[in-house]
Amino acid sequence: MAQQVRTALGLDEVLMVVANQPWQKVGSRSITSAEHRLAMVAAAVKGIDGVEASSIEMERGGDSFTIDTIEALATQFADSKFFLIVGADAAEGLLTWHRFEELADLADLVIVNRPGWAREIDTHSWPTRWRDGSGVYRLDVEPVDTSSTDLRERLSTGSIPPGSISESVLRYIHEHRLYSGLS
Repeated sequence: MAQQVRTALGLDEVLMVVANQPWQKVGSRSITSAEHRLAMVAAAVKGIDGVEASSIEMERGGDSFTIDTIEALATQFADSKFFLIVGADAAEGLLTWHRFEELADLADLVIVNRPGWAREIDTHSWPTRWRDGSGVYRLDVEPVDTSSTDLRERLSTGSIPPGSISESVLRYIHEHRLYSGLS
């Protein structure tokens, strides 16, 4: 998906940012360590031109807030334009993000279709720039018909859909025995 978005929008690079502490998920379920998640993302994007795993949130420590990450990147790369790429499911929950209203000042929003999320997203409370459609891109990419939650459940039972996880990531999961049910 990252490569498809990169190509469609002519982006120089897509950073796959790994959350240090995904604050909205802490306490609601078991969370794989940031180090393991970074290693899996790095394995998944290895060899994909213009797509890179990023540990910026891990290096900062603490809870991971997208606004902090984009502010840090904007300081580091002052002459760059930023795009926040999210699935339609995540876009629907943007109002719950920390300092959400400030994101529109720093980045354009790219909403990628997700199976099961074809419904219209309620944008009436979004910042004006995004609400009026400027700075928002909606892209249809070749969908991945599974979620990370679904994959974790399938990994724990050993019923992994063919082609849903790259061999390098699957190898990492096996080597580190990250999910029960794997032989």
